[in-house]
Amino acid sequence: MEQIDIDATDIKLLDLLQSDATLSNLALAGRVNVSPPTCLRRVKRLRDAGLIEREIAVLNPEKLAVALGRGLTALVEISLDRQGAEQLEAFEARVVPDDAVQQCYRVSPGPDFILLVQVADMPRYLALAQRLFTSDANVRNVKTFFSIKRLKFEPKVLLVQ
Repeated sequence: MEQIDIDATDIKLLDLLQSDATLSNLALAGRVNVSPPTCLRRVKRLRDAGLIEREIAVLNPEKLAVALGRGLTALVEISLDRQGAEQLEAFEARVVPDDAVQQCYRVSPGPDFILLVQVADMPRYLALAQRLFTSDANVRNVKTFFSIKRLKFEPKVLLVQ
């Protein structure tokens, strides 16, 4: 992985953009005290380097659940029988592309994976569990925690303390 040199201005830009990606280039430039062309070049360099992965709208799943009349969020711990590179990669290849899997982490110690999944309802969770976990002979244990209330969700990388 290629390392990119970033300075305090880049860090300020990244921090501002991850809080509000709708800020105009002019507004960004003013907040970090650089000219608009300089700001544009810096943001492009940060995007090209992959530090800015993508810009998205963050939706509120609880409000959507009320509006749609459904919604279920679950945290799932997965333990595998065999943790060789091939078995870990096979599990990742199966779960990562699934649209219901919002986040997937390989962790240590404890379970091998923790997934955050979002489905419409319990029957859809059951279908997901059968599709991704039950059908895999290498899955030893599945432990699911269903969210009853989201207290905090902050999709920011801590840059400034």
